[in-house]
Amino acid sequence: MKKVLALIGILALVGCTTKDFSSPGLDPIPGSVTYGGQPRTKLMKSPPGSTFPHNFIDQWGQQVDETYMVQPDRSLKIVHREIRPIRFNR
Repeated sequence: MKKVLALIGILALVGCTTKDFSSPGLDPIPGSVTYGGQPRTKLMKSPPGSTFPHNFIDQWGQQVDETYMVQPDRSLKIVHREIRPIRFNR
């Protein structure tokens, strides 16, 4: 019985922590690495499936945090984007 409960707990935890990157990706916005098309240089040293962040300020003054994934053909796909206003401390 304890083994069954432990297995259920592990499966529930794995289900909560895995991300699904199988979607077509988000559309690029001004400031995105892929805005205006894929970069001319290919990421030859990065293995397919690897991810990296890109942060920038958009045209409306908001902080944009994007995560890109390297595809098997070495193109990039935006898999996550978070936009939030910039807060200045006084």
